[in-house]
Parts: sequence; structure tokens; C-alpha cells
Amino acid sequence: MKKIIGIFFLYCFVMSVGVSAQQEKKKLYNPDADARLAIATAVQKAKAESKHVFLQIGGNWCVWCLRFNELVNSNDTLRNYMQKNYEIVHVNYSKENRNEQVLASLGYPQRFGFPVFVILDGKGNRIHTQNSAYLEEGKGHGSQKVLEFLKNWSPQALDPTSYK
Repeated sequence: MKKIIGIFFLYCFVMSVGVSAQQEKKKLYNPDADARLAIATAVQKAKAESKHVFLQIGGNWCVWCLRFNELVNSNDTLRNYMQKNYEIVHVNYSKENRNEQVLASLGYPQRFGFPVFVILDGKGNRIHTQNSAYLEEGKGHGSQKVLEFLKNWSPQALDPTSYK
């Protein structure tokens, strides 16, 4: 009997560690991250690779933020388009860290709610702020609406030579 109880407790411990590890993996936003540094690094990389920077601002507390991320990562078309055209930075907004100075420098995008998306060019200039409510469909974001948004603010869409 002691052996069965011991195995049961060992099983419970292993399962709790597994659940805890999965919860840690799901932490999309890091309150301790230096958002200013992460953005600057993404801008440098974007410039070198002729991309834009996609800032997804929100928090781990925000179900819509997590749903958006899940949509983009589970949809091959969206994931590939994002990887080809954008450097992605998840900017935390939570009670632990509101990143107030960073958001002020971006024109206070939190006024639109969360998630909110900010597009920067390869020089770090803000070129667009998107209220994500316009991309919603049902209990999440519509993949076609998101793809259209991404295409409209891609480097190619803003390249004047595309229209000659």
C-alpha cells in the first residue's frame, strides 16, 4: 500500500511540474523585460533585413492577446507572412510593469485597449497604431482581417516603387 501511495505522490509531483512548465511556456509577455532595448534591437534587425517591427502590446492577463498570438502561430499563412515581413516584440502592460515611458513614446496606444499593435519602420518611426477590435471575428481575430492588416503595413505596401 505504501508503494502505491508513494507512486501516486510521485505521479502527482511529476504532473504538477509538467503543468507548471507548460504555464511558464505560455508566458508571452515578460514584465521584467527591457521593452526599450527589445524594440531597439528589433529595429536594428528590421533595418538590416528590410522589414518592419510589429509591436504587440498587452499582457499575460489578456485573453485576447493570447488568442491573437495563438492565431498567428497556428496559421501557416499568418506565421510565414509575419516572419517574412516583421520583427515581433511583445511589449508587456501589466500591474507589474506598465512600460509607461515606452508607451508614451509610441503615442499612448493603450488608449485602444489590448492587444494593440504598433508598426515601426526600419528606422524606428511609428507608422501605424492598430486597434485590434477592428480585426475581431467571433471569439477571436479573423485570419483574413489580420492578413489584410499585415499586408497593408508591410514594407512592400509602403515602398513607392511598388506603385510605378
